[in-house]
Amino acid sequence: MLIDTHCHLDYLPFSPRLPEILTSASNCGVLRYIVPGVEPRSWERIISLSRADERIFAAPGVHPMHADRWDAAAEESLRRLVPEIVAIGEIGLDYLEGMPPRELQQAVFRAQLEIAKSAGLPVIIHCRKAFADLLRILSEEQVREIGGVMHAFSGSVEIARECIARGFKIGIAGPVTWSNAIRPVKVVKEISLQHLLLETDSPDIPPEPHRGEVNEPAFLVDIARKVAEIKGIAAGEVAGVTTENAKNVFSLKNCCSA
Repeated sequence: MLIDTHCHLDYLPFSPRLPEILTSASNCGVLRYIVPGVEPRSWERIISLSRADERIFAAPGVHPMHADRWDAAAEESLRRLVPEIVAIGEIGLDYLEGMPPRELQQAVFRAQLEIAKSAGLPVIIHCRKAFADLLRILSEEQVREIGGVMHAFSGSVEIARECIARGFKIGIAGPVTWSNAIRPVKVVKEISLQHLLLETDSPDIPPEPHRGEVNEPAFLVDIARKVAEIKGIAAGEVAGVTTENAKNVFSLKNCCSA
């Protein structure tokens, strides 16, 4: 059994094909799905998916690229959704050119961390070119008790260890399979399997066998196999350990029998 800890099943072009997509994933052993949000207008679709299918778990949040969509109404809505969700995400910092001002991103990130702490929920973190500020904020906000996952981690082994020290797992996605991958391969090689989670980030960043295609949860198997190859262990061991990791992070112990 595998758990896709980050897949955007609310992606609208998926909608007419969703039963087929989930059947294909199930046939590959991918049996549970964490669906993060990116902005308030997407949250109702995510919640509807989780209500309709017990295999799907919602994790709404405001992505840093949409930081300007955070307001009092969004905060109230997110707090209201807490009883139905397993995490808050994806949230974080993104300092690529064209993103909202850094100060606004940081304020929105802190606000959502505060909600997560008060609710006892883990967080799914997106971070690009902002690790210094991210690590500082995580330390200042004292989020170790709730923890979470560093989504599609792109940092170094040293940064991965800093994140782990703050209570986070490291999300391994399609780039680890790419022929030019360096950092993701080193992270998988150096970081214990006990600290890793697997994700597709579908419909984005498909693994090497499917480059150029729309990514799907079924492709998580290719990521698991690559992690097994890098570590020199059986794919079944990777599946077993990362699934237990996901159950622990997202408190899925009582709802994830195969």
